[in-house]
Amino acid sequence: MTEYIQQAAPTGYVEIDNDTKASGFTMASDRLTCSLLRTLAAAKPGARFLEMGTGTGLSTAWILDGMDADSTLTSFDNDESFLAIARKHLGHDDRLELVHNDGEAWLQQNAEKKFDFIFADTWHGKYLMLAETLAMLNPGGIYIVDDMLPQSNWPEGHAEKAEHFIQCLENYPDLTLTKQKWATGIIIAVKK
Repeated sequence: MTEYIQQAAPTGYVEIDNDTKASGFTMASDRLTCSLLRTLAAAKPGARFLEMGTGTGLSTAWILDGMDADSTLTSFDNDESFLAIARKHLGHDDRLELVHNDGEAWLQQNAEKKFDFIFADTWHGKYLMLAETLAMLNPGGIYIVDDMLPQSNWPEGHAEKAEHFIQCLENYPDLTLTKQKWATGIIIAVKK
């Protein structure tokens, strides 16, 4: 067995990847993480999905590919130029709502909403406003983060932030979690 993904990438993934590289966006989730997102999404039929930090839509494409026809995905980002790439390639999907908004503002405006799957791929929902984010997760819901292993683009002091975040998750009373030293470092938690 190898880590190579034999299954086909989602429709439009190559085009999104090309536009991502041309845009200069360097924070995209890696293909292994994206494959895991698709697999986990397939385990949640008829679910409400939330992606915090759309970027250019690479991981969005994989989540959509795993979702069934009765599921919905809300994905937000604070950079309209990157969201435009996601809209160009994924905007036709009726299950997807792409939102241009700051993480803090979005969380405050939508605090009453509940989700079955949250991929926190930005500061808000991960390093900021964690309690507010986890309050949006339904029992049995999946919370997933990546980039937990040291990354070349981490600013000085970020390793300490990551360690503190991991400790917070490990001590959260209603989460069962697994940490994986795989891909870019994955944590998967399920709300009890």
